[in-house]
Amino acid sequence: MSVLEYVPQQREVKVFPDLLNGGLTDGRIQWRPYVQPGREAVDVVWLYTGEETGPDGAEAYIAHFRPGAHGDLHRHLGFELLMILDGELVNDNGDRYLPGTLVVETPDSIHRVSSPNGCKMLVIREKRTLPLKPGELPDNGLALDGAPNA
Repeated sequence: MSVLEYVPQQREVKVFPDLLNGGLTDGRIQWRPYVQPGREAVDVVWLYTGEETGPDGAEAYIAHFRPGAHGDLHRHLGFELLMILDGELVNDNGDRYLPGTLVVETPDSIHRVSSPNGCKMLVIREKRTLPLKPGELPDNGLALDGAPNA
């Protein structure tokens, strides 16, 4: 009798325990500066990068926006999911997102986010973004356009 047996493979698995119960602030996360033109006071821990995923540039990271931080102005080439874990994130359309809020930006949306008092969030991008200069292109809508402010 022939039986195929599964043998677990050794591999690197990134695990971030208790993110919602102190894991974001207890020193276990090794934050690294996210250095990019137009981005200020943002640190990240990369889950996976565009270099790892290929030419579309899918990426995921946990972001720490220090008080007064802002991202760059950019256009999305694919979907972006933001899950607010701590603090408050402000979108340039005036929407304010509190912990537990899931935000979905659509392909071709243009925005810039900031956090006057700081926040932490999970960011998952299906494809890379294109940095823009203010006034370069008009915004053609957000996935949550018309959603009530948090």
